[in-house]
Amino acid sequence: MKPGIHPTYRPVVYRDRAADFAFLTRSTASSDQTIEWTDGKTYPVIDVQISSASHPFWTGRQRLLDTEGRVEKFRAKYARRGPQRSR
Repeated sequence: MKPGIHPTYRPVVYRDRAADFAFLTRSTASSDQTIEWTDGKTYPVIDVQISSASHPFWTGRQRLLDTEGRVEKFRAKYARRGPQRSR
């Protein structure tokens, strides 16, 4: 590898606040925030929106969709308009 052209590869903590879950891995991502890990060392921390601890595929919990409510909302929205004419 050429020196000086690659980003720094170092330990980083990724944290999912919604699931109260964090893991330490190596990455080139950087952050101004830091966290003290269980080994007593301080690492940069990156907050993520979703992880394996909160994703429905990994947790087995699925969200129910209100499809009837969506259809009624669609009908109400487009019921005000008359039939569309072709030009």
